[in-house]
Amino acid sequence: MTRTVFCKKYQQELEGLDTPPFPGPQGEDIYNHVSRKAWEEWTQHQTRLINEKHLNMMDMQARKYLTEQRGKFLSGDTFDAAEGYVPENKDK
Repeated sequence: MTRTVFCKKYQQELEGLDTPPFPGPQGEDIYNHVSRKAWEEWTQHQTRLINEKHLNMMDMQARKYLTEQRGKFLSGDTFDAAEGYVPENKDK
């Protein structure tokens, strides 16, 4: 049986994650309140941010920035877009 959660991003009951994405309270909160769909979208957006903004993940400021953006993205708030990113046209 698929585990469901009430997703705070989409405000509806959706399939949840199988396990918390990382240890600690933030990982548990994501596990309990974020859908698989929203989490997968975040991981793709996070990759774009890292690449387009040339973030160094050894830099605490870059990690803090991503944590802030993750919170905004997953709660449906306004978040930063990756400059220069153009979604591929799937109609082709």
